[in-house]
Amino acid sequence: MQFRAPAKINLSFRILGRRADGFHDIDTLMAPISLHDSLTITRLKDAGKIDFVCTDSSLPGGDENLAVRAARLFLGITRSRAGVRIALEKNIPHGAGLGGGSSDAATVLLGLNQLLAAEWSEIRLAEVAAEIGSDVPFFIYQSAARCRGRGDIVTPIKLPKTVSLLLLKPLFGVPTPWAYQRWKESKKLPEIRYQAQEFSGLDLVNDLERSVFEKFIFMGHLKMWLLAQPEARAAIMSGSGSTLIAILRDGADAETLARRAKIELDSELWTCACRTM
Repeated sequence: MQFRAPAKINLSFRILGRRADGFHDIDTLMAPISLHDSLTITRLKDAGKIDFVCTDSSLPGGDENLAVRAARLFLGITRSRAGVRIALEKNIPHGAGLGGGSSDAATVLLGLNQLLAAEWSEIRLAEVAAEIGSDVPFFIYQSAARCRGRGDIVTPIKLPKTVSLLLLKPLFGVPTPWAYQRWKESKKLPEIRYQAQEFSGLDLVNDLERSVFEKFIFMGHLKMWLLAQPEARAAIMSGSGSTLIAILRDGADAETLARRAKIELDSELWTCACRTM
């Protein structure tokens, strides 16, 4: 069976403080987007066997891979006599703040629930997803959502409208734990705009921009460059980066903006025109 694992963007991201368990309490608005990985999940006869293949050879293939971990957890809890083969076509860059690994894991849980006729509810799937990673429960609901706690308390919502986007990512990634660790002590750069941007009744803001931009100054400059372009209504970093999101005006040509960014800023920028779902 074939499944799509969508990327996500953070339209807002607030850090409320550090928790006793070492995580941070957050309040974030996330939305799935049309950029996606593709997974083919096949049932095997050998009980407990997990075969994993991926088009991106840089990704780990063992239990450190979230998709494999999700499959092993599901098979273990259900005590299934089946095994599975997971073939992953990777399109979402990693270290990008787009949730690719978390989405792959959630899609494996959703896929195995269907393939093996386990009939788990969304709530049960989300509970198991939370054991894998903080962002994984969000993808179970296949909807925009407000996520709180460490990201595992998910309230699905409907966005006011479908939004056209341009994603821009430099070659480097940003480690999520590092961004959180620097958050409290980091300082704002005077030339960068951090305050909330209003869009369709939403306040677009990301508290991690402060820590990430302080070290990766290029990303702050990329945001300010986007805000100065006629195609962009708003610009914000997704998650812990390193992807910047340009919210496009109606009728704007994303490819023209992407070409201009590569000419004026960095010829090796990864770009993707997409939309919210």
